[in-house]
Amino acid sequence: MGLAHAINLDVVHAEWVKLDRPKPATLLGGGVVDRLKAVVAETGAGLLIVDGVLSPVQQRNLERDLDIKAIDRTGLILEIFGERARTHEGRLQVELAALTYARSRLVRSWTHLERQRGGFGFVGGPGESQLEIDRRLTDERIAKLKRQLEEVTRTRRLHREARARVPYPVVALVGYTNAGKSTLFNRIARAGVMAADMLFATLDPTMRAIRLPSGRQVILSDTVGFISDLPTHLVASFRATLEEVEAADVIVHVRDIANPETEEQRRDVEQVLADLGIPAEPGPLEAWNKIDRLGEAARVDALSLCAGQPGRVALSAVTGEGTDALLGAIDARLAASRVERCYRLDPAEGAAIAWLHEHGEMTGEPDPDARLYHVLIDPVDAARFEKRFGHAPLAQ
Repeated sequence: MGLAHAINLDVVHAEWVKLDRPKPATLLGGGVVDRLKAVVAETGAGLLIVDGVLSPVQQRNLERDLDIKAIDRTGLILEIFGERARTHEGRLQVELAALTYARSRLVRSWTHLERQRGGFGFVGGPGESQLEIDRRLTDERIAKLKRQLEEVTRTRRLHREARARVPYPVVALVGYTNAGKSTLFNRIARAGVMAADMLFATLDPTMRAIRLPSGRQVILSDTVGFISDLPTHLVASFRATLEEVEAADVIVHVRDIANPETEEQRRDVEQVLADLGIPAEPGPLEAWNKIDRLGEAARVDALSLCAGQPGRVALSAVTGEGTDALLGAIDARLAASRVERCYRLDPAEGAAIAWLHEHGEMTGEPDPDARLYHVLIDPVDAARFEKRFGHAPLAQ
């Protein structure tokens, strides 16, 4: 239902159908198809959405038997993606996913998109063509899109290498679609990213520099939302975007704690992260978002469950409650990877001293006689400092 409403479809009938033996021809049994015919006649419905996977034959037979268009879960998600994508990269990713999906069906060509409405024509609309996709043209287009996305991947890699030279740690916000990632991103980064109470409001990754309570600068990344049963080829099409998650120093899993299915959504997100090869330890920080939507008792419970848990913060991206605690938790997670170093520096070495202050955290006042500087610093930064200024660390 949520996916249908996300694309502004008017749902006139919805039902669960138990399938003991899925029918090869139509997936649904003959009695169900007959019942749906009556529903179509009564309501004038023009589209059947099956929350599952339809084979090309099943889709064609259902359309013939019901005399309306039929799509499955993947087709509906692609339609939403087609409307949401705004950047060049996002459109490339969505078109690749749509062509990969449509290739086996030999229906509805990418050359017949309804340009004014957006999307990929699976739902239908004025002027949509029913011409079959030419397999050769489709394969050529898929190959071209893959080459273009490979260029996007190379560009992202260069950007990551440039950040590594600076370097700024990357903090990636991930989570189920509509968990509030973009609202939280806007709250923390003071950005103007589109944030709406709808599924897949964000398809294109956005990055902003922010400062943590320690003064340390990091790059905050907002990413595409996950969803249960996301088809493999959709994940593959968005690989360039998801690489930002793989390269992140800290992952923040934003959860809609007010959603009755929050635990199921958590498992779905963790499965996607596992599929991406993200290590289970130390695991993402959990941001229990939308506590402003909880009743008072549930809100108190959420705050209590998060209290004293370094990997979990209860917050509201709308009101701002708890966001400072989240920034502190990110700070602490980054600090956990730091090492302690001691350097002897002459007071005249102002550039070296300033560099340590900028990239590390002083653990005490410098010894004015011994000229010792104790600092907590990332191993990579320590190596860069030692190479740049020619100082070896003193034995602790």
